[in-house]
Amino acid sequence: MGKRKSQLPFYLLFSLVLLAAMLGCSMLGAVRFDWHEMWQSPIFLNLRLPRIVLSVLVGAALSVCGAAYQSIFRNPLTDPYVLGISSGASLGAAIAILLGLEAYLLGIGACALLAGLLTIVVVYRIASIGNRMHTTTLLLTGVCLTFLFSALISFLMVLHHDKMDNIIFWTMGSFASATWPDVAIVAPVVVVGICVVLFYCRDLNLLLAGSETAKSLGVEVERVKKVLLLVTTLMVAFCVATCGVIGFVGLVVPHCIRLVCGPDNRRIVPYAIIFGGLFLLLCDTLSRTVLAPAELPVGSLTALVGAPLFIHLLYRNKKSY
Repeated sequence: MGKRKSQLPFYLLFSLVLLAAMLGCSMLGAVRFDWHEMWQSPIFLNLRLPRIVLSVLVGAALSVCGAAYQSIFRNPLTDPYVLGISSGASLGAAIAILLGLEAYLLGIGACALLAGLLTIVVVYRIASIGNRMHTTTLLLTGVCLTFLFSALISFLMVLHHDKMDNIIFWTMGSFASATWPDVAIVAPVVVVGICVVLFYCRDLNLLLAGSETAKSLGVEVERVKKVLLLVTTLMVAFCVATCGVIGFVGLVVPHCIRLVCGPDNRRIVPYAIIFGGLFLLLCDTLSRTVLAPAELPVGSLTALVGAPLFIHLLYRNKKSY
């Protein structure tokens, strides 16, 4: 308990760093503001500020989901993108766009959620052998589903040229269209989801020791897994519904935190909230400033960081497969 309390000053310190970064990044972009004028600018209040808040929320959500998946599946290489959940949710969002459901409240979010849940069920069923999760099968299933969903999305774009621009948005990831209604929809889901994951941090630690060990220590393994998979998939689906597919955040951030803080999820998850938000905030700021006034897809920047790390982890852990 003492160790957990000793982390509180660090949580507060890094939270202040995140807030300072949000303020600093809010002044950067194609249109630059100084401290005094930005609070009266409609561009800042209605365009840039919701974008910054949404990028932090999504970064925190994806990082926490990645940490949860890595404990549930007992594999440091898993995250929503690698498992195909983000791509599945993106396919659901694309189908919703083609059906004209974006005009309805949560229309895209509901389709993205359903597709994300179906994806995690398929991955779980294929990779499970009895009560054990086969690592190689898990990763290969996720990669294959990602390619399959990408192919289906490309096929839909060819058939529906008029919707191509909207669908491309989901496949590349962007906060360019972020609004306060988007924040209002995503924020409650992310906050509640993160609270649920924090509540189950002890169980996540025990799951790392294996299902049988966790059961012997009083964990209702199947119920915990179902609750966490539902909650995390819900977070991923709503993130995808608002900003598209942004990969590798859930892989990079928890892994780097684990290298510094160890395997205790009671430390990893709180730090993932802070550094996940900070990481995606900085990536989004780069995406809109490097080639300003043009923008880079934020998903391409996260992939430039995440893909090499993923290859490194695969190489380092290949003997365990």
